[in-house]
Amino acid sequence: MRDYPTNRRGFDRILTVLAATFLAVSTSAAFAQADVAKKSASELAIDAAIPTPEPANIPPPTAADFKADDVQPAPPVVRESKPDDQKTETRATDPKPADSKAADTATSHSDTSTNATASSDAKPSSVQPGPNPETTETKLDEPKTTAAKPDDVTAAPSDGIKTNEAMKDEPKKDATATITPAAAPSQAETGSATATDQPSEPVKAANIVPPADQPVAEKLRPLLDTEATKFFDRKAERAAIEKFYAARSYAPLWTEGGTLNAQAKGVIARLRDAAADGLNPADYPVPNFAAASSPDQLAEADLKLTASMMDYARQAQSGRMHWSQVSADIQYPEHPVDPEQVLANVTTAKDSSAALDSYNPPHKLYRELKQKLAELRGVGDGPVTQIADGPALRYTPARGKKHPAVVMEDPRVPILRAKLGVSENADDTHYDAKVAAAVRKFQANADLKATGVLDERTIKAINSPKRDRQIDTVIVNMERWRWLPRELGAPSLGDAYAILNIPDYSLRVMQHGTPIWTTRVVVGKPGVHATPLLTETMKYITVNPTWNVPPSIIYKEYLPALQQDPTVLERMGLKLERDRNGGIHISQPPGERNALGRIRFNFPNKFLVYQHDTPDKHLFAKETRAFSHGCMRVQNPDQYAATLLNIALPQEHYTPEKVRSMYGRNEFDIKFPTPIPVHITYQTAFVDHAGKLQLRADVYGRDAKILALLQNSSGRDLETVIAHAQPSYSRPRGSIPQQGVAFNENRGFGGGFDNSGPSFFERLFGVQTPPPQMDDRRRRIYGR
Repeated sequence: MRDYPTNRRGFDRILTVLAATFLAVSTSAAFAQADVAKKSASELAIDAAIPTPEPANIPPPTAADFKADDVQPAPPVVRESKPDDQKTETRATDPKPADSKAADTATSHSDTSTNATASSDAKPSSVQPGPNPETTETKLDEPKTTAAKPDDVTAAPSDGIKTNEAMKDEPKKDATATITPAAAPSQAETGSATATDQPSEPVKAANIVPPADQPVAEKLRPLLDTEATKFFDRKAERAAIEKFYAARSYAPLWTEGGTLNAQAKGVIARLRDAAADGLNPADYPVPNFAAASSPDQLAEADLKLTASMMDYARQAQSGRMHWSQVSADIQYPEHPVDPEQVLANVTTAKDSSAALDSYNPPHKLYRELKQKLAELRGVGDGPVTQIADGPALRYTPARGKKHPAVVMEDPRVPILRAKLGVSENADDTHYDAKVAAAVRKFQANADLKATGVLDERTIKAINSPKRDRQIDTVIVNMERWRWLPRELGAPSLGDAYAILNIPDYSLRVMQHGTPIWTTRVVVGKPGVHATPLLTETMKYITVNPTWNVPPSIIYKEYLPALQQDPTVLERMGLKLERDRNGGIHISQPPGERNALGRIRFNFPNKFLVYQHDTPDKHLFAKETRAFSHGCMRVQNPDQYAATLLNIALPQEHYTPEKVRSMYGRNEFDIKFPTPIPVHITYQTAFVDHAGKLQLRADVYGRDAKILALLQNSSGRDLETVIAHAQPSYSRPRGSIPQQGVAFNENRGFGGGFDNSGPSFFERLFGVQTPPPQMDDRRRRIYGR
């Protein structure tokens, strides 16, 4: 009789080992599959195409490796039994019970098969009758050698099935030859989809490059791997471009079989017409694809066109310079392009020229300036015609009868005639004496040597956009429009917003794309008190505001006056208080004489400026209205407030009369449920409602500085941002006369920053006394 308890102990040990092996293999396969999912399409394609060296194929532990020392295998037993006992007879050499042996065989099958039902459907024909102990051990071990290891999952997801099925007819193979990545069976061969099946996308990516483009693709990859910084100097763009090319297996973007595709033609047309949008075509060079005769040259040309396309999209949307390069008192929200989105958008668009053009500002006032720019240059709505590069053209006059005139012929001559105003024989392709004379005249006016020869420098000068003062002013204002947000208004309020134009001294409220209210404003004085350019949101208005005098005015104007007359502030209705740190706070309570008038319009910003009423109405009658310390005084604040409140709180039905009824001595705020955007702009050129170009004086001298930056190539790098030191303003301190002045020692320093209103000396004596000069870096900004 068998010692079943002894055999059971050996059986339990074998089951434990087999279970551990199964868990290890399953976990490795899961990690391998997760690793596959993390790889990109191009990486998977490369993995599939290049066999990976396998590690040593050491078979998993078998039952023979874990036999107990005191357990001897039982001799073969032949039992005459019913047909149901056939399985027991064929496994009589196993030291375990027949039913346990069957369970072990099923477990072995489950280790190597990717189908969940394989363990319970093993065919009897796969087990040969009359085994000896060696044969039985081999059949237990052999399926285990085909279990997928982590390095094999991607290459051969279904080898276990193939090995089990092939056991019927194939001779026993060595374990190291059972897994071959290049010979992985397909899903059709295995009959079912497995958990480690490769996705179809990488296989598709491996074959995405047409044979005609394969040579260029083979050159593009090393170019991007080793010389990407030569073409793309911005890290984010470089990474996006490398990823984009890799995802398409480095197929060229702009050529098919060495010929320009439709997307390339559209992009090139837009780059050459960049002057129509106030940009410089020279900043976006177009490579000569016609002269590219080798895969190396085509690969370089492909990357050069990609670089020019990216430069155009970035500068069309965000500007050729950063606003911080112009002045420290400009603050607009950043809206850079997404390089991946640009690549996908332009390369897949039906009209790549229109797709690239869409990165220019969408604003109506910008489009109107673009139209005026075309009119000033004398061109129509279409692209500007350019003279193509080519051989130099010259006219050689006759020298006697023996040396007749030499007249060259070129298809570019009709375009040259049109550009230079030679109307006679407009379609003639001969470079004759009249054309040569026109070229000579142009060269003299363009500070070129007047040779009459159409050479490379002359062609470049003729193709350059026409320039004059008005054209430069329009271009500068088009550049400033690129700094503004693409959406000016609040969508939930009918795209409502307020926009103030400093050189025009005007304020408008816009809704649904049209102005619904306008008024005059007074802005900051040129210099340190210039009104900043910004975009913010108006969150509330204050009725009957308190004026908290800014530290700069306290330090420069009020403290010197207090030295002369300690009672002057009290007589003017101003309160002086000191905080615990010795800082001084001067304020003016609400009232008719308050410097802020009756209403303050609040859009919190780092410059601490705002819009407000004023008691000095006479300044609005002046043509030039730059008198404040930085804030903006509104001519009709009650109408302005009613207009804004009816947008933000339409159910309240505000009117100017209702607003005025709230005037008094008590300060209170009216908050907007939805903030209204406010844009402070600087438009020295704009188109009015009659379609006429309006030009305004450059009150702050901003146009000249922007124009100089536009003409300086080193100033067009958006990543070169000038750092402006923002000083930390301390509270004004000084010797303050104590007689006649009451202090509140516990008063904290606070209040808004309003630099507007008449100065102390203007109020006291009615004359303007120049304040002490302050370093330009010590601007209006101060810490509370």
